[in-house]
Order: sequence, then C-alpha cells, then structure tokens
Amino acid sequence: MSGGETNQSPAVLGSVPTGTDVNHAARCLRQGLLVAMPTETVYGLAGAALQPRAAAAIFEAKQRPHFDPLIVHVAELDQVSLIAETMPPAGRALAERFWPGPLTLILPRRSEVPDLITAGLPGVGVRIPAHPVARQLIRQAGIPVAAPSANPFGGISPTTAAHVIAGLGQNVDYVLDGGSCTIGVESTIISVMGETPVLLRPGGLALEEIENLIGRIEIAKPDPAEDDRAQIAPGMLSRHYAPRSRMSLIGPDEPAVPQPGLRTVLLTWGCMTEAPGFERILSLGPADDLQICAARFFAALRVLDSLAPDVIIARQFPERGLGRALNDRLRRGATTPETSG
Repeated sequence: MSGGETNQSPAVLGSVPTGTDVNHAARCLRQGLLVAMPTETVYGLAGAALQPRAAAAIFEAKQRPHFDPLIVHVAELDQVSLIAETMPPAGRALAERFWPGPLTLILPRRSEVPDLITAGLPGVGVRIPAHPVARQLIRQAGIPVAAPSANPFGGISPTTAAHVIAGLGQNVDYVLDGGSCTIGVESTIISVMGETPVLLRPGGLALEEIENLIGRIEIAKPDPAEDDRAQIAPGMLSRHYAPRSRMSLIGPDEPAVPQPGLRTVLLTWGCMTEAPGFERILSLGPADDLQICAARFFAALRVLDSLAPDVIIARQFPERGLGRALNDRLRRGATTPETSG
C-alpha cells in the first residue's frame, strides 16, 4: 500500500466501494464518512471519533442503541492524550506491554470526546490495533477513529470484507480490504478507572497474560437487568454476537447429540468431523490450538447460520486462555431474547 496520494478509483463490489486504497479511506474519514477497516480482531466500522456527526452515523448504520459505547482507536501511544485525561499506572504498564494489540483500556475521558462515544459515562475505551493497515489508515487520516465491529448490532462479527458487505451493504462508504482477521475475536477490555483493574470483556488477549503483568484483577459479571442502561464498555449486553438461528451450548466434554426431529448442525473443535444425525459439522481446529479456533470462529458460525438450521449446537471450550473469550461469545450468542432483560 502506497503512503503517497493516488488517483486510483475504488472498485465496486455488490454496489459497495471496496479496495485497498488507504489514502482514499483516510480522506473518507476526514470528511466524516464511514470506512470498514481491518484489524487483527474483527473488521471495524470506523468514523472520526471527535466528530459527533460521524459518531452518530456509526450508530445509525449499525442500528446500535446509544447506551452501548464505542472504542476509539489511535495509531501511537502518545495519541492517547487526545482522548484520555490521564493514563493510570496499571493502564500504562498494560499499554506498554500489549499495545499494539487486542487490548482496550477504559480511561478517564477528555471533554472533547462526544458523549455519544462514551454513552455519557466518564470513561472512554481506547486501543492501538496491531493490524498494519488499520494503523496506516489512522496515521494517514491524522485523527482518532471510533470503530465498533462492522456488522448490524448484536449479530455475528465480521472477519472478512465480504462479511462487512453482506451485513452493512451501502451503510458503509468504503470497505478497506485487508484480508481475513488473524485473531478473530474482539479485544479484551480492561477498566483502569478505579483502584483495582476490572476485566469487562474477555477477548483476544488472555486474562492470564494480563495477570502475569499486573497481578489478579476483578472480573465483571454480566447482569441482564442492566441491558437497557448505559454500558461501561461494548460487548457487555447479555445477548450479543448472535446468529439468526437458535443456538444451544454443550460442555467441553459433553457428548454431541442432535435434537430429535430438528435440522441440527454442530460447531465444535478437535478431531470430530462426523456424527450421526447432524446435517453439518464444522470443527474450528485442533484442541491444542485455540488461536486457530478463534481466527475461524465467527466465519464458521456464519457458515452454519447460513444453512438456516432449526438449531446450532456449539461445544464450549475449556475456560482458560482464548477459550474464555470464545465461551463468552457463545454464551451471549445463545441467550434467548426472552432472557436478555
């Protein structure tokens, strides 16, 4: 990708302007338009973070409720001061060790950050993505960028440009194609607003790595009764990352049994590739390589959901490392609307 100006016109894929032109994408952001950008976690729907109209456009494009805040992305550590008033010691230790990477820190916000970005709360989520295209885009644009996942609110997160186009269509002004996401689940979110850091959302950075650096931290528990109130961080609603099809979960060691009389598919991991009674089985990868499983997770869930089965049975992972983040996505995707508050 060239760092200089270009007159290259974006291609149009399914009537959505798509391509690899970082300069064009940066101009779109500066003009207040929306750009789907690749990150190492999932594709983000990016807009100028300090432009209230751009922030409002993100919420409208995703049909996202205003009580669910956005994460702001910057390219360098010294740009955090554009968004946050201070960087507490625990936050600085985490940032210096894990940025760029799949870690979001909730920091005290500056007054310049629109209320819409933070759901009116005093903290703002900030991260530096590790994807080279995302960082180049933010540098070229020269502005902090708000970027939730580039999909309709509550649905399966996108890990390719094609997923973005299928979900958002013409609600995005340009899709910057950076290939498939390598991590495949959203960032880990840690609040360092109080005396003790708190894990708000497990994600692409394992809790064990964080605790090895700063010691034990608190873990927030989801509360469906809080679903219609301002959220401290994105991804905390009891129903999220959900397929259209009904999804039922089984334990890591529980036998997979199709539901009688229903078209049933199975999302699993390990060596299981066939079993009687399932219409389709997808294994995410080896049991000892959760990085591969995570990278394939949302794409595989989309494939099974596209079959419109009566039920998706999904095998949970051991509750450690990336398995904690994958289980979080499974539990929120399997929650029924009636129990989501």
